[in-house]
This record gives sequence, C-alpha cells and structure tokens, in this order.
Amino acid sequence: MRSEQDISAGQGGKTWTCEDYPVIGYREAWDLQLRLVEARKAGQVKDTLLLVEHPPVFTLGRRGGRENLSVSEEFLQERGIPLMHAERGGDITFHGPGQLVGYPIIDLHAAGLGVTEYVGRLEEVMIRTAAHWGVDAGRNSLNRGIWVGNSKLGSIGIAIRRGITFHGFALNVNICLEPFTWINPCGLQGIGMTSLELETSRKLPMDEVRGQVKNNIEAVFGIELFPIQGKRS
Repeated sequence: MRSEQDISAGQGGKTWTCEDYPVIGYREAWDLQLRLVEARKAGQVKDTLLLVEHPPVFTLGRRGGRENLSVSEEFLQERGIPLMHAERGGDITFHGPGQLVGYPIIDLHAAGLGVTEYVGRLEEVMIRTAAHWGVDAGRNSLNRGIWVGNSKLGSIGIAIRRGITFHGFALNVNICLEPFTWINPCGLQGIGMTSLELETSRKLPMDEVRGQVKNNIEAVFGIELFPIQGKRS
C-alpha cells in the first residue's frame, strides 16, 4: 500500500493550499468546507487542507445514535456543549481545544486515490506524527483511526460529495479526555481514549504538532503545501 511509503513531495508539481485556523466553531468550519467542496468541483480552488481546533462539541456521524451518549442532552446543555449531526462517516465523537483536526478538501479522482487508500494515508499521517514524539501508534481492525494498545489516539470520519472529500481526521494532542467518558467513542464499548500529552507525560506545543502534520501530509500524499493564513468568512 503506497500510504506506507514516502512519495516524492511535489511530484508533478502538485500543490495544496493549507489554511491554519485557531479555535473556531464546528459549524463555521463545516460551512467553510461545504463552500470549498463546491469551489473545488468547479475548479475555482486547488485541493485544500484546513487545520483547526474546535470549542467543545459532540458530533454524530452517519452511523451515530444517541444510544452511545451516556449522559443527557440537558447535562451537555448545562456545560454549554452542543450535540450536532454531520454527514461524515462514523459514529459519535468529541472535539475540543487541544485536538488537531484536519479537513482535506481534495478531488480524489484527480489525486488518483480510492477511498480506502485515502483513509489509509490519513492514518499514516497521524502515525508518523505520533512517532515523532516517540509514541508507537498503529491501526486496529475494530475501527479506522490510530491506536495505542486499546486506546484510540486519532479518529477518522470522512464524507465525499461529487468526488470531493471533506471532514477528515482528529488527533488528540493536549485535549481534555473526560468528555470521552460520557460516550462510547465511535460507537465502541470498552475502549479508552488517549492523547499525545498522556502518552508522553508532557503538554506538546500545538504549533509544532501542526508543523509535523503538514510535513507528513506532504510526504504521504506527495504534494507541497502552500500556506495561507485562514481568513475566510
């Protein structure tokens, strides 16, 4: 599988735009993705990577059901944490500050990728990022994403519209893990969640993690990232 190997960065002059955002709302990022999907399909923009963090939010994917939420919606409302449905794959998950979320908006056909290979490459990006800090993460047949033992370190939930990807991956860096105890993460019972902070016993600088993710995106997808500051409205 090619995602296990480096592909020459910038092969064929391929570039993606990379937009970095600080903590922005889930709905805001979702709306931005939908606009970019339409613009990419129309050939108005290049393939694009959005890197963000979100305020606390629970999201339900296409397979998601409230049966995997172990607290009441009133409990969440009291804490100001919304529960939102999304068209991504997967079940229920949590996003919050200290979790790096990547949303690639790319044309799979133009990239020469099938869905399975694409998902494998997203996993490889997170595996290599974890390895940079000495964390040995791997894949697990139970669920796509990356794992350290029986604990999940990074999640994947994608959507594809007219051949263009959106949604993406979420890597737990310094995120508070308590809200994951209020759900069956990804609809699975009896699993734990972990973070790079927990595995390394230290808080990691998010800007360094962002840098490693970008480097690994370039290596794994064989592209060059052209960074611009996220300023879309």
